Amino acid sequence: MNIIEKIIANKAGKTSVQPGDNVWVDVDTLLTHDVCGPGSSSIFKREFGEDAKVWDRERVVIIPDHYIFTTDKHANRNLDIVKDFAREQDLKYFYEPFTDDYKGVCHVALAEEGHTRPGEILFGTDSHTCTAGAFGQFASGIGNTDAAFIMGTGKLWVKVPESIRFTYRNSFPDYIMGKDVILHAIGHIGFDGATYRCMEFEGGAIKEFNIDERMTICNMAVEAGGKCGIIEADDKVVDFLKGKTDKKYEIFKSDEDAAYHSEYTFNGEEIEPLVAKPYSPSNVEKASKLEDIKIDRSYIGSCTGGKTTDFIAAAKILRGQKVAVETFIIPATTQVKKDIETIEVAGKKMIDIFTEAGCYVGKPSCGACLGGPSDTVGRTKGNEVVISTTNRNFPGRMGSMESQVYLASPLTAAASAIRGYITDPRRYM
Repeated sequence: MNIIEKIIANKAGKTSVQPGDNVWVDVDTLLTHDVCGPGSSSIFKREFGEDAKVWDRERVVIIPDHYIFTTDKHANRNLDIVKDFAREQDLKYFYEPFTDDYKGVCHVALAEEGHTRPGEILFGTDSHTCTAGAFGQFASGIGNTDAAFIMGTGKLWVKVPESIRFTYRNSFPDYIMGKDVILHAIGHIGFDGATYRCMEFEGGAIKEFNIDERMTICNMAVEAGGKCGIIEADDKVVDFLKGKTDKKYEIFKSDEDAAYHSEYTFNGEEIEPLVAKPYSPSNVEKASKLEDIKIDRSYIGSCTGGKTTDFIAAAKILRGQKVAVETFIIPATTQVKKDIETIEVAGKKMIDIFTEAGCYVGKPSCGACLGGPSDTVGRTKGNEVVISTTNRNFPGRMGSMESQVYLASPLTAAASAIRGYITDPRRYM
């Protein structure tokens, strides 16, 4: 079996499973947030009773992050609903906004707080829950009804997915980030090439990547229709989790004779900086071939591009430079914001590099990644052309239906901010 089949078999209490099997699995963690939490909790109460209790108060994790810093009354009402539910249920892990417990983007905060562990099953009411596949676990997005069922039972009926294996040999050049790799993979198979399949990434180049880069790769598996993305856990994952969790976990690895739907092998040294053009993450082109495209804005943030190493990469490009267009720096979490304020790049704190370059540094949240209320920082309002480290570029994704969003790595987004045109980061490295 491959890694996904082994995890599902283990959680289903079976010795083996194969693609297409339908099995009941025990869920380790359920994630929800301010957008879907109200709907999930409402269905849970409707089906299990107004006074019903969730199956395990320590396994339901609520991390509000989408619409936080806004005066929108509907967004604020959502926060009230999830806060009331968390208190009614006495949930151990509710990261409440406007308190010291607030964290920021759920997918990054989950990892920071030790909720992502190898061999486990994580479901979340957010399509990018697959981010946690970077820790060698089966992590996938679900709808509110499935989430409500998990709340009441701790179980879910799952169809075992087929898997596609992507092998990246040798090493990636220093100008290649996780975003380039996942755009490369999506560009090869298309936006629906992994529909209800797992995208498994392996090879020497992948193993050299740090945890942040691996999270970026797994995050966007869903942009190819993937049920999940996954990378086998190794010593880097074990080291990352030290001090974050005391729960025991099991590391699974794919067998050498495991079966796959399809397999792709690439030389990591040959990958170039890539950009996804409007209006699909699969509309991929080399950054070097798009340098005549003028931009109005650069946006660096989100679960895909707002982690600490994402900003370290951007800071290396922006140090001593001035941006030619409005540039937003939106940290994913409160911890990332602290890192921006304390970590130095080439002898200067990142916060100083960004402010001296003319960037706007915002508060930790999802920000304008998915548009949001009209007062969301960085939200497009007209026909802006944006280069962004976010994960989707469909019409209206960052706000205005008339805006155009180009997806790229933090290195490419930072380099583009300097020129005011889409720019291959190798110009500044």
